[in-house]
Amino acid sequence: MSGGWNTIESDAGVFTFLLESLGVKNVQFEELISLDADSLRALSPLHGVIFLFKYPTGEKRSETPGDGAFDYDAVENGVWFAAQTIQNACGTQALLSVLLNKDGEDMVIGPSLSDFKDFTAAFPADVRIARLHNYPSARTSQTQLTRWHPPQLRGEALSNSDLIRETHNSFARSSPFVSDETRSASADDDDVYHFIAYTSVNGTLYELDGLQPAPISHGACDPSSFPEKIIPVLRRRIERYPATEIRFNLLAMCQDLRVRAREMGDMEGLEREEAKRREWRWENALRRHNFVGFVGELMKAVTRAKLKDGSYERWVEDAKAKTKKRVEGSRKKGGDGDEMDV
Repeated sequence: MSGGWNTIESDAGVFTFLLESLGVKNVQFEELISLDADSLRALSPLHGVIFLFKYPTGEKRSETPGDGAFDYDAVENGVWFAAQTIQNACGTQALLSVLLNKDGEDMVIGPSLSDFKDFTAAFPADVRIARLHNYPSARTSQTQLTRWHPPQLRGEALSNSDLIRETHNSFARSSPFVSDETRSASADDDDVYHFIAYTSVNGTLYELDGLQPAPISHGACDPSSFPEKIIPVLRRRIERYPATEIRFNLLAMCQDLRVRAREMGDMEGLEREEAKRREWRWENALRRHNFVGFVGELMKAVTRAKLKDGSYERWVEDAKAKTKKRVEGSRKKGGDGDEMDV
C-alpha cells in the first residue's frame, strides 16, 4: 500500500522540474494568462494543456459529460488513460496523461516512465477479463465492460508507484503546523480543486480526467489545429461557473523553450529562459523548506539584541501602536478588525 499524496501547486516551475526529476527531457510548462489561440501557437510545438478548476463536489454523476462525448473505445485505440484512485494525485496524473500520449514527439520521457508506460500498457484488457465474473451474463461484450469499469489498474499502478509519488511529494509546500491526517480530515470543509488534461491523440481532441469513466472526445483535432480547437472547449467549461468565479489556472506543456532559442541562435531568449529556470529552482527550494525553526531563532536573536541595547520596551510599544493603527484603518474601510496581517 502506498503512502499519502500531498497537494502540489499549479505552477509552471513545479511541473517542469517534477518531470525533469522523473527523467523527462526537452519538455517544460508555461502558464497562460490569456485564453487565445495566438498565445498557445507561440509555444509550438505544443503537447497539451493542464487545466485547474474548482471541483463541483455537490454535482451528481451523469452518464453523459457536460461537454463532448465519452469515447469508450479510446483506450483500445491506444490512448493512455487512467482512473484516479487516490486523493491529491490529479496534478501529476494530468501531466502524465499528456506526456504518455505524446511520447516520441520531440521529447524523451526517460527509462523510468518508459518502463511504467510499458508495464501499464496491457492493463485495460486484464481489468475486463478479471471482472467478467461480476456480471450475470458471460456473453457481456468487452466494450460494455470497458464502459462499466475504466482502467482502474493503471490508476492503482500510478498511485502505488513509489518513484512517482515521492517525486510528486517532493514539490509539495512544507506545512509544519498541519499534519497529513489533519489536512485529510478537514478536506470536506475546504474548496476542492482538480486538474485535468487536454491533448490531441490519433486525430481527436481528448479531455483526460481520471474521475470520469472514459476519455472525453471533443471532435477531430491534430497537433497543428490544437491551439484553435482547445479555446472554445475551455471557454465552455469556464462558462459553467458563475461570472464571479475566477479561480482557474491553465498550464501549457510545450517543448523546452531553450531548445528553440538555441536552434534559432536567439542568445537573448536563451538567457531569459535560463534565468527563468534559476528562479524556478530557487522557488522550488523554498517550497521544500520548513522555515519555522529559522524564524524562531531569528526572533530570539532580535529579542536578545533589543534587550541588550535597552530598546526592547520601546520596540514592543511601537509594534502595539502600529497594530492598533492597522486594525482601526481596517474597521474604517469596513473590514474585520480581527483579520490582521501580523
